[in-house]
Amino acid sequence: MAIKIGLVIRRESGVSSPLLPQREGLDRPPSPFADEDDHRMTTFLHTEDDLRAGLARLIEQDSRLVPIAEKAGTFALRRREAGFAGLCAIVCGQQLSTASAAAIRDRLFAAFDPFHHDAVRQARTDKLKRLGLSTPKIKSIRAIGKALSEGVIDLEAVGNMDADDAHAALVKLHGIGPWTADIYLLFCLGHADAFPSGDLAVQEAVRIAFDLRKRPDPKALTRIAEAWRPWRGVAAHLFWAYYHVVKRREGISLQAKAPASFRRARTGRKTTARKTTRARSTKRKRKNG
Repeated sequence: MAIKIGLVIRRESGVSSPLLPQREGLDRPPSPFADEDDHRMTTFLHTEDDLRAGLARLIEQDSRLVPIAEKAGTFALRRREAGFAGLCAIVCGQQLSTASAAAIRDRLFAAFDPFHHDAVRQARTDKLKRLGLSTPKIKSIRAIGKALSEGVIDLEAVGNMDADDAHAALVKLHGIGPWTADIYLLFCLGHADAFPSGDLAVQEAVRIAFDLRKRPDPKALTRIAEAWRPWRGVAAHLFWAYYHVVKRREGISLQAKAPASFRRARTGRKTTARKTTRARSTKRKRKNG
């Protein structure tokens, strides 16, 4: 169910609340309207009402977001399954289109019943490849399964951590980079303060919304988002919706950069292909010469 945004902004005399930001100073401190205790709480978005309430608090905290929310219009809370299955689904989607990722994910889930980390990590490599998984993704999924089996990480405990601690715990796992960790926290756990600063759609939406000269990189976007704690996850949902409107296309989770293992594997394949092409060319020249 999509939510209809109703903007109720609390004003106080003597406090200016500009609707549009200047080019500089985007990483300003939170509004004095915000309750300081909010920044020490761990809040989750489980329902549309949670998202609606979080959006109201976010806009109350930073009124620069008023025109952005008005432009974004209605948008829905998106949630996915948590745990090992949720992480696997996100790994499947790394560097792939939505349709391709969904096809691989569905084949993977259908191949294991029940879908348990030990069964998946112990499966034959050729079976996993037939499902559409690349070698780097197989390695990542097996590493996550092993970490769960050996008690290296407890995903239930991660679900009770604040956003920064949970992020730090997840990125210790092989194949889980900052983007994957933040997408898991936001969509699988509903963490209200998880913020995927490496997401291209969010970066581009912020650039357009704040009329920046260039798209902010993850570090710059992280600084900007400090003003939205503890509702950075709500801000991410808002900017995805805004991106969808201004670009007229899907704006959910576009990973900014491939994991290093994926880039090495892809580079290796390209190098092999180039060598093969050169070898064939040389052979033809010798034959014709």
